[in-house]
Amino acid sequence: MTIIVERSSATRPRVVIVDDQAGFRSVARRLLEARGYDVVAEAASAATAIDAVEHHDPSALLLDVRLGDDDGFGVCGTLTRSHPDLAVLLASDGDYEHLEDQIAACGARGFVRKSHLARADLGNYWPRADPHKE
Repeated sequence: MTIIVERSSATRPRVVIVDDQAGFRSVARRLLEARGYDVVAEAASAATAIDAVEHHDPSALLLDVRLGDDDGFGVCGTLTRSHPDLAVLLASDGDYEHLEDQIAACGARGFVRKSHLARADLGNYWPRADPHKE
């Protein structure tokens, strides 16, 4: 299911959150919006992620590595091949930091542990956001 946010701004980087856990999507949405990103959609599976990217044209994607029955690395590869400018940041609380080659091979800009998302410098992976712009 894709959730659309009514407000949108061309000056704020547009993000889609892809995670099979609704609770994490909700927390990530609040965090990203507070940091100046425009969360334009959420998705819970590979199919809804692809649909959200096609319909909302985000500049960035926060993508869970363990996406239920779907593989986040595979989803990332599919999306970055069809949208080479899409800045994908993989996320999980699993130990994936050591998989630099696999992260790069799928087209992701990087990986962050979900528990570290609040303090991650997202500008290292995505277009910079200004939390003061509306």
